[in-house]
Amino acid sequence: MNIKPIRNDEDLQWAFQQLELVFQARENTPEADEMEIWVTLIEAYENKHYAIAPPDPIDAIRFRMEQQALTPRDLEPYIGSCGRVSEVLNRKRSLSLKMIKRLHDGLHIPYDSLLAGVG
Repeated sequence: MNIKPIRNDEDLQWAFQQLELVFQARENTPEADEMEIWVTLIEAYENKHYAIAPPDPIDAIRFRMEQQALTPRDLEPYIGSCGRVSEVLNRKRSLSLKMIKRLHDGLHIPYDSLLAGVG
């Protein structure tokens, strides 16, 4: 087993080739251990260099609205009056922590999406 850190994309390609050699390894074998190490190294490199940022909070809300065929009126229990919903959806008002919690609890929008760009 010749494992080394992944420092660049060339190293990443080499790591994928090594992973391919042991990918079908049976459990509880040295090859399975090697496969687990390669997967961990590759994930760490990709998370650091190719991280996918959470969506914009308003985009996340609009996506959930589309998924569940919701209208702006359906958001009133989570955001407030129709005017406030309009301001939020048009990016004229920021989400408050209370709104974020209600949207998360009621519509199951992940916190990391609703808090993206905050702070």
